[in-house]
Amino acid sequence: MDLSWLDDFLWTYQNVIHSVGINGLLALSMYVVLAVGQLSLGQAAFMGLGAYSAALMTLKLGWPFWMVLPLSCVVPILFALAIGLPTLRLSGVYLAIATVGLGEVLKALYVNIDYVGGALGLTGIPEATETWMIYGLLALAVLAFWLVARSGIGRAMEAIREDETAARVMGVSCFRYQLGALVVSAMLAGIAGALEAHSTSLISPGEFGFEPEVSILSFALLGGIGTPIGPVVGAFILTLLPELLRGMADLRLVFNGVIIVVAVLFMPEGLVALRLRRRSA
Repeated sequence: MDLSWLDDFLWTYQNVIHSVGINGLLALSMYVVLAVGQLSLGQAAFMGLGAYSAALMTLKLGWPFWMVLPLSCVVPILFALAIGLPTLRLSGVYLAIATVGLGEVLKALYVNIDYVGGALGLTGIPEATETWMIYGLLALAVLAFWLVARSGIGRAMEAIREDETAARVMGVSCFRYQLGALVVSAMLAGIAGALEAHSTSLISPGEFGFEPEVSILSFALLGGIGTPIGPVVGAFILTLLPELLRGMADLRLVFNGVIIVVAVLFMPEGLVALRLRRRSA
């Protein structure tokens, strides 16, 4: 059986296929903080830290990608711990503004530091990302979140999301769960950044600012956070939509903005309006 057409298809649409999976990981990085009721908008910043640290380890140190990929989440995790202690005392729009501001500070640093390429970014990054890596990690992440959501940890996270004060009265350590969610979010976004950098072979500061953050938020809101599958479905749809409507690809942010408004007003639970049935205690 001649499967040459499949090779041609994968080669032609490799960038799109990679983007769909990487955006799925980013959607999950947003899902985990929304699951504890926190509107943290630092995922693009975490992605940038992962992308730049991975690219520097590859280009400057010459380390192999199999070593770089797991290490790419170290800097984002440390950054999450550093900002989590002061910013998680905030809530709602104040937390969102604080995390967006931190992301813009990092973006300005990238532009002004020659070692990381300045405003032009880094080029010549080896194309080491394979499709199986992206979708293997995505499947593992979905499975892990699914199991966690059905456990006692999932019940505690839902309690915090629904009513943080009541959860605290019941003895749930809200700050510990929220900090843990931020760290996991940073880990996923950092790995997504490393995969992206070694897929496109170049990165620039503009890829990790406010506009990508809006897209990541729209993934989760469109798909819904009732299950881990929801944000991934949202990421798939919004990543493929500009490809299906190539003539309107420049209006991606407009689409995303409209989707956020529509989702909040008419589909508060998202397209995948399901909730997991949890094990009894």
